[in-house]
Amino acid sequence: MAITQSQSSHHVRNVAQGAFLDTGTVAATKITTGFRPRYVRVQNLTSRDSMEWFEGMTAAHGLKTVAAGTRTAASSNGITIADDGFTIGLDTDVLVTSEQLYWVAMG
Repeated sequence: MAITQSQSSHHVRNVAQGAFLDTGTVAATKITTGFRPRYVRVQNLTSRDSMEWFEGMTAAHGLKTVAAGTRTAASSNGITIADDGFTIGLDTDVLVTSEQLYWVAMG
Protein backbone atom coordinates (compact mmCIF):
# COMPACT_ATOMS: atom_id res chain seq x y z
CA MET A 1 0.00 0.00 0.00
CA ALA A 2 1.33 3.44 -0.93
CA ILE A 3 0.28 6.57 0.90
CA THR A 4 0.65 10.02 -0.58
CA GLN A 5 0.10 12.80 1.90
CA SER A 6 0.49 16.56 1.91
CA GLN A 7 0.19 18.68 5.01
CA SER A 8 1.20 22.16 6.05
CA SER A 9 1.23 23.70 9.49
CA HIS A 10 1.28 27.46 9.95
CA HIS A 11 1.49 29.38 13.19
CA VAL A 12 0.51 32.77 11.80
CA ARG A 13 -3.13 32.87 10.72
CA ASN A 14 -4.92 35.30 8.47
CA VAL A 15 -8.70 35.22 8.46
CA ALA A 16 -11.07 37.46 6.52
CA GLN A 17 -14.80 37.30 6.02
CA GLY A 18 -17.37 39.37 4.23
CA ALA A 19 -20.61 39.62 2.31
CA PHE A 20 -21.32 40.26 -1.33
CA LEU A 21 -24.48 41.16 -3.25
CA ASP A 22 -24.51 42.04 -6.95
CA THR A 23 -27.78 43.51 -8.19
CA GLY A 24 -26.48 44.10 -11.72
CA THR A 25 -25.20 41.64 -14.30
CA VAL A 26 -22.98 39.28 -12.33
CA ALA A 27 -19.42 38.54 -13.40
CA ALA A 28 -16.48 36.76 -11.83
CA THR A 29 -15.70 38.81 -8.72
CA LYS A 30 -12.33 39.59 -7.14
CA ILE A 31 -12.24 39.73 -3.33
CA THR A 32 -9.14 41.37 -1.82
CA THR A 33 -8.13 39.98 1.57
CA GLY A 34 -4.53 41.25 1.77
CA PHE A 35 -3.12 37.71 1.98
CA ARG A 36 -2.99 34.50 -0.04
CA PRO A 37 -5.77 32.21 1.25
CA ARG A 38 -5.23 28.51 1.90
CA TYR A 39 -8.96 27.85 2.27
CA VAL A 40 -12.01 29.73 0.92
CA ARG A 41 -15.71 29.07 1.37
CA VAL A 42 -18.39 31.03 -0.46
CA GLN A 43 -21.97 30.53 0.71
CA ASN A 44 -25.03 31.70 -1.22
CA LEU A 45 -27.51 32.33 1.57
CA THR A 46 -30.45 32.79 -0.80
CA SER A 47 -30.12 29.46 -2.63
CA ARG A 48 -28.11 27.64 0.10
CA ASP A 49 -25.50 26.58 -2.52
CA SER A 50 -21.80 26.84 -1.67
CA MET A 51 -18.30 26.49 -3.13
CA GLU A 52 -15.12 25.59 -1.23
CA TRP A 53 -11.49 25.74 -2.34
CA PHE A 54 -8.65 24.02 -0.49
CA GLU A 55 -4.92 24.70 -0.84
CA GLY A 56 -3.54 22.49 -3.60
CA MET A 57 -6.64 22.62 -5.80
CA THR A 58 -6.33 23.89 -9.36
CA ALA A 59 -7.42 27.44 -10.22
CA ALA A 60 -11.14 27.85 -11.02
CA HIS A 61 -11.95 24.56 -9.29
CA GLY A 62 -13.85 23.90 -6.09
CA LEU A 63 -16.06 21.58 -4.10
CA LYS A 64 -19.63 22.60 -4.89
CA THR A 65 -22.54 21.74 -2.61
CA VAL A 66 -26.11 22.47 -3.67
CA ALA A 67 -29.08 22.91 -1.34
CA ALA A 68 -30.21 19.29 -1.81
CA GLY A 69 -26.84 18.18 -0.38
CA THR A 70 -25.29 16.91 -3.61
CA ARG A 71 -21.54 17.59 -3.71
CA THR A 72 -19.58 17.74 -6.95
CA ALA A 73 -16.09 18.71 -8.02
CA ALA A 74 -16.34 21.90 -10.06
CA SER A 75 -13.66 22.02 -12.75
CA SER A 76 -14.52 25.51 -14.03
CA ASN A 77 -16.08 28.71 -12.68
CA GLY A 78 -14.92 27.85 -9.16
CA ILE A 79 -12.49 29.79 -6.97
CA THR A 80 -9.13 31.12 -8.11
CA ILE A 81 -6.54 32.19 -5.54
CA ALA A 82 -4.24 35.22 -5.85
CA ASP A 83 -1.48 36.59 -3.62
CA ASP A 84 -3.87 39.20 -2.20
CA GLY A 85 -7.21 37.36 -2.20
CA PHE A 86 -9.37 35.28 -4.52
CA THR A 87 -11.85 35.42 -7.39
CA ILE A 88 -15.31 33.88 -7.23
CA GLY A 89 -15.99 32.31 -10.62
CA LEU A 90 -19.25 32.66 -12.48
CA ASP A 91 -20.85 29.45 -11.24
CA THR A 92 -24.57 29.75 -12.06
CA ASP A 93 -25.66 28.21 -8.74
CA VAL A 94 -23.37 30.16 -6.41
CA LEU A 95 -22.88 33.59 -8.00
CA VAL A 96 -26.36 34.78 -9.00
CA THR A 97 -27.84 38.26 -9.52
CA SER A 98 -29.50 39.66 -6.37
CA GLU A 99 -28.61 36.66 -4.20
CA GLN A 100 -26.71 37.24 -0.95
CA LEU A 101 -23.23 35.71 -0.67
CA TYR A 102 -21.09 35.35 2.42
CA TRP A 103 -17.47 34.26 2.31
CA VAL A 104 -14.61 33.32 4.59
CA ALA A 105 -10.93 33.03 3.65
CA MET A 106 -8.15 31.61 5.82
CA GLY A 107 -4.43 31.84 5.16
